[in-house]
Amino acid sequence: MQGDIRVQVPDTVRTFTQLFSCTPRGARLARRLVANRMDVWGFAYDSEASEAVALVVAELAANAVRHGRVRGRDFRVRLVLRDDEDFVRVEVADGRTERRPVLQEPSDEGGRGLLIVAALAEKWGTDLCLGGTYKVVWAEVRVPCR
Repeated sequence: MQGDIRVQVPDTVRTFTQLFSCTPRGARLARRLVANRMDVWGFAYDSEASEAVALVVAELAANAVRHGRVRGRDFRVRLVLRDDEDFVRVEVADGRTERRPVLQEPSDEGGRGLLIVAALAEKWGTDLCLGGTYKVVWAEVRVPCR
């Protein structure tokens, strides 16, 4: 009697990483390139998944520009999609480590961005990286399994 032969298929991990200028133009470009990447990965531009990921990136990138700007430093956007998981991890890194995002009631001046992120993401948070030289604000956005 022969034993079962199991073939282990490696999981595919797709990543997208890009630096952007810490300007409103950089934030707009981040959203557009992320929407394009989602389309390349099989999530059409007008799909719920693509729109949710692009909106989360737009809000986190806008926060990086408004609250995380450090003169002479860019912000970074990173997406991670694993075939064995049903979410896209969005990461936006900036150099302002002493200013961590806090979910709060919106006011006339703003404060709606993190509420949008919290509504669209399964979970979100922040991490300090490389000895505290930058922070990453991340969110996990559910997408249909493919």
